[in-house]
Amino acid sequence: MIYILLSIFCSVTVAVFLKLAKRYKINVIQAVTWNYLFAILFSLVFFRPKLGDLLQAPSPIYIGLGILLPVVFWILAASIKNIGIAKSDIAQRLSLFIPILASYFLFKESISGLKLAGLLTGIVAILLTLFKKQGKRSGGQISDWIYPTVVFTGFGIIDVLFKKIAQVQSMPFTTSLVLVFGLSFVISLIAIGYLAIVKKQKLELVNFLCGCILGAFNFGNIFFYLKAHQALASNPSTVFAAMNMGVIILGSLIGLIIFKEKFIKINYIGLLLALASIILITLAQLHAF
Repeated sequence: MIYILLSIFCSVTVAVFLKLAKRYKINVIQAVTWNYLFAILFSLVFFRPKLGDLLQAPSPIYIGLGILLPVVFWILAASIKNIGIAKSDIAQRLSLFIPILASYFLFKESISGLKLAGLLTGIVAILLTLFKKQGKRSGGQISDWIYPTVVFTGFGIIDVLFKKIAQVQSMPFTTSLVLVFGLSFVISLIAIGYLAIVKKQKLELVNFLCGCILGAFNFGNIFFYLKAHQALASNPSTVFAAMNMGVIILGSLIGLIIFKEKFIKINYIGLLLALASIILITLAQLHAF
């Protein structure tokens, strides 16, 4: 369980970092760019991929992931800044609905009654969690829905693409991760290059240092999650449930207690339904084994 706890800690720490970025005037796009550089370095040290595998021509799936990862990361940062850690984490974690639906429509897997109940509960959970009373602030209602919707959709598509590359037999999954990080780094470099040259945005050392920290925790989240699956190979549903519920609970507690994020009663009901949804889907997975 120590690996699961470490993965949860790393995941929520990334969200806290993105929440604090504006307060300490951190340029998120620059920090995310250097985050991928350090994620590559950590991956080379811990995963030790074969150079020959890395030189293989990337498929459209790898390119798609290379583009989506930084873009969705930037949107996640905007979501955390605008609607808070708690709601953004719930939107991210409930994005698992998309790969579940993809499993049915693309990978021809069956959906049990429990899993369907979990999906329907999760949809209601998202609606209730993001519900906001009218008149709280002018012009804020559209963005309150757009950010978590894009986070939900973006991370869901990323999960589907990761599932696709996990099925690639010619390349280990950890090697695929290094390749995806590399492509994400190139895309991010293009973005900060454009901002530096066209928008005259300065490249600052503080963003490089913050990118190092962000990269360490971002990589740690993935590394410890994989280690947890290795340690509990016979209980994948335990890892799945503990990770998703842990992030939702810890992220919500930090958002509510430390950052004083606003929840109304209906949002708390949504939070409880989000946890119930994870439990139902986990039970469905456990029943499938």
